[in-house]
Amino acid sequence: MRVMILCGGRGTRLREYTESRPKPMVEVGGRPILWHIMKTYAHHGLNDFILCLGYKGHVIKDFFLRYEAMTHDITLDMSGASPFEIHRDGGRTEDWRITLADTGEETMTGARLKRAARYLDDSDTTFAATYGDGVSDVDVSALLAFHRSHGKLATLTGVRPPSRFGELELDGRRVTAFSEKPQVGQGLINGGYFIFERGFLDYLDADAGCYLEREPLARCAADGELMVHEHDGYWSCMDTYRDWERLEHEWQAGTAPWRVWE
Repeated sequence: MRVMILCGGRGTRLREYTESRPKPMVEVGGRPILWHIMKTYAHHGLNDFILCLGYKGHVIKDFFLRYEAMTHDITLDMSGASPFEIHRDGGRTEDWRITLADTGEETMTGARLKRAARYLDDSDTTFAATYGDGVSDVDVSALLAFHRSHGKLATLTGVRPPSRFGELELDGRRVTAFSEKPQVGQGLINGGYFIFERGFLDYLDADAGCYLEREPLARCAADGELMVHEHDGYWSCMDTYRDWERLEHEWQAGTAPWRVWE
């Protein structure tokens, strides 16, 4: 099953770092937050990624094109007989397959998924999706099992962070309404970590102004096709410098809850 990750945002509230790179490439513990997200999915056996690129997407392409050389010892042969040798026994090699899909610099989240869907195979009846700026210790395997148990088109992960985010209205586990950012209210909010059936793509539009979090999820909820997997563990987005500072501190202290891999 493939994992689509939204990597195209500008990260204007983290301008200290995003003037020269997209937000998913801001480093926590010396590695882009995008890498941390991918490690979480790979820990659960999901290692086939479609990265939906936008703002400064070339930075992400360059990182992965040079990834092997930058994370292993190498031997260069300057005679030209062989450009270089990567010593993979000197460090871990990720068994990832990555499609780097340019989805437009000014494209919104729903349109990015719709445009990148061309890289799904006919056999990809179910796919995962998430944002490129949030880490969690969510049990992706349990999330997938829950999605497969209810037979609906879409599942999102509900979390309980600060009230500045939008809130979900629920009837048991079924989402009855989706509100992006209400002024008041407490409860579960959209933490990303979605599982979608391919039919959900019909709710999306390739027009650049299509926001996943607005009409598509709202209509899906109204149709009774959106379910929530409640996650009571750790979840954090990286919207501001203070968010980054907290994540960096947790990583350096060896207490990062999202580090579920070895």
